[in-house]
Amino acid sequence: MKWTNDRSGNFEDRRGSGGGGGMLVGGGLGTIIIAAIVFFLGGDPSAILNNGASSSQQTEQRQLSKEELNIGEFVSMTTALNEETWSKIFQENGIQFKPAKVVAFETATQSGCGPAQSEMGPFYCPADQTIYMDMSFFNELQQNFGAKVGQFTIAYVLGHEYGHHIQTLLGTTQKVNELRGKYSETEMNKVSVATELQADFYAGLWAKQTDNREKILEPGDIQQAMSAAAAVGDDNIQKRGQGYVNQESFTHGSSAQREEWFMKGYNTGDIRQGDTFNALLK
Repeated sequence: MKWTNDRSGNFEDRRGSGGGGGMLVGGGLGTIIIAAIVFFLGGDPSAILNNGASSSQQTEQRQLSKEELNIGEFVSMTTALNEETWSKIFQENGIQFKPAKVVAFETATQSGCGPAQSEMGPFYCPADQTIYMDMSFFNELQQNFGAKVGQFTIAYVLGHEYGHHIQTLLGTTQKVNELRGKYSETEMNKVSVATELQADFYAGLWAKQTDNREKILEPGDIQQAMSAAAAVGDDNIQKRGQGYVNQESFTHGSSAQREEWFMKGYNTGDIRQGDTFNALLK
């Protein structure tokens, strides 16, 4: 992915700051990994935070390495590119845009949805309209889930999480929350899949429109996004975690669905083509 001179004033890097004061979810490593992927690219993490034993963890302050600082610059740049693209899309549709905040962290930090820890992976918190990026998760994605990780993998994940912010701005998140308690668990799982696939669509849409404006994409970038999308598909996660697939329990979509909707966003570049709810809930 080609770099631009853009940087965002809405990016905060908390790595190396120490403290954290997060509550770490108890349980075996396998359970933690599966929980992390289930909530990876998801919304409110409070459900996982409220399960199991917990213990506080304090981390020491440290200097970030040159590579870590470089990654922080990349996330700040990608945040700015999301702001520019989505501001333009909203303006074209007569809608007011409000940028999300983006926080990079390690080990643990505080969020508007409660304590956050690295076991959860990156997530978007609607309560404070902030994206929390655990940068260590990308090593996990490559080592344990077979993704080919590069810079555009980070851009795809941030684009997906920004998609959840777009859903909040458009009222989609609020409408989904109103269904809780009215729908069965199986029905809510389908709604969750539609929500996540729409965020994948928005990530593809962002990539297309940003590349049209800035020419940021290089050979292999889209393949990196596809590899990450496939790695976090529910079927891939379930096969690796429990050895079999239960489609009724899907909450994020299959690998094929995630790839399909990202590419639909990328190929069309048209926000009106991203109605995953009507497409999946008929």
